[in-house]
Amino acid sequence: MTIYDFLIKDVDGKEYSLNILKGKVLLIVNTATGCGLTPQYNGLQKLYDIYRDKGLEILDFPCNQFLNQAPGNENEINNFCILKYNTTFMRFSKIEVNGKNECPLFKYLKNQKKGVLGSKNIKWNFTKFLVDKNGNIIKRYGPNIKPEIIDNDIKKLLMI
Repeated sequence: MTIYDFLIKDVDGKEYSLNILKGKVLLIVNTATGCGLTPQYNGLQKLYDIYRDKGLEILDFPCNQFLNQAPGNENEINNFCILKYNTTFMRFSKIEVNGKNECPLFKYLKNQKKGVLGSKNIKWNFTKFLVDKNGNIIKRYGPNIKPEIIDNDIKKLLMI
């Protein structure tokens, strides 16, 4: 199984195949609109503005598992992100990243790249996974790692 074998639900609840993204560098993030880290949307959008034409896609997965910091439905979350942070990257349906109802994609990501001290569970909102053009999970970043810090890693994968 590779990352390209996953079907996920887009913001409108329609199936979306990650196979469509073959050949792109991906930054996959679990997010929340009511978190102290929510301003990271600004940094994510800056990365997307700089690198989308060079092959970067950002995949935003709202998650309400951490202190209910992603309230609202997909439409409300999407509107909030567009109006407050002017985001233009892909947003998907709300998911769970840990536990019995965890999204299969995130289960796969966590198995490929463990967190600090080998832990698999995602500890908080804005955990990020960087995927190369061949679908290899290259790196996992903790929530406190701001998007701008990932810039050089993205450049290397895009070969800029």
